[in-house]
Amino acid sequence: MSRVLVTGATGFIGRQALTPLLGAGHEVHAISTTDAPAWSPPGVVWHRSDLLSDPAGAVIAVRPQRLLHLAWYTAHGSFWTSPENLRWVAATLELTRAFAAAGGERLVAAGSCAEYEWGLQGPCVERVTPLRAATLYGACKDAARAVLEAAAEELGLQVAWGRIFFLYGPHETPGRLVPAVARALLAGRRVPTGDGSQIRDFMHVADVARAFAALVDSPATGPVNIASGQARPLGEVIDAIGAATGRRELIDVGALPPRRGDPAELVADVTRMRRELAYEPSIHLREGIRQTVDWWGERPEAPG
Repeated sequence: MSRVLVTGATGFIGRQALTPLLGAGHEVHAISTTDAPAWSPPGVVWHRSDLLSDPAGAVIAVRPQRLLHLAWYTAHGSFWTSPENLRWVAATLELTRAFAAAGGERLVAAGSCAEYEWGLQGPCVERVTPLRAATLYGACKDAARAVLEAAAEELGLQVAWGRIFFLYGPHETPGRLVPAVARALLAGRRVPTGDGSQIRDFMHVADVARAFAALVDSPATGPVNIASGQARPLGEVIDAIGAATGRRELIDVGALPPRRGDPAELVADVTRMRRELAYEPSIHLREGIRQTVDWWGERPEAPG
């Protein structure tokens, strides 16, 4: 059994990753900037810490063998361009240095499809598709990955980098696509959308979290795409929300113009995830959307 420390443990993915890590037999420690949450799975040991002001504190206290680093700046509407991304690069590097110094062995961190060059056709393949970030967020994620990989041997670490594509599920920030459309339809409001032709790769957050837990336990190193590998038009995703709410007639397809800089296609090649992690997502899109709509339907008072 390994001692695993999880950063971003109260976040969208982190809260879902704790149970599969416990199920794999790990001693799980988690970081929060506040007290242990009431929903915490039994057995998780919580540590109150702010990674931006003290990246090393929790690592020194826990001395984990494995580190799942999910924490980053993710404020909806601003994370793409915010200078806060620069602070998180620095915090990630300091956290890694402290982890290695404390005897850490394996670091798994969350990357993003935003690291890839957008606008290319075909699935994004690790070590093949060019890395040319179109945003500060993507550039900072890629910079952190490059430094960690370059320093891995010197620090005596295994480093794996899980590149996340598009995800959805309970507890997502309300302003993002799936909850925004679901909440509007549940409230009986019309929803203007684009033409829905953009191709994306969506994966339920619980599947994403289980994939990261599998990556923690695997020997895989370097970048690994964490995605479904299925190319779906955004229109199909929005239609699934309409079907789950029973209010398709409130969706105004084509009412919005295309967003500037929005790539036509962004899909993952998931060969490494399937072969080296032996992991396949288990939640079909329409079932996952239905579960998510039901979850939001129980929380009409949630802030938007």
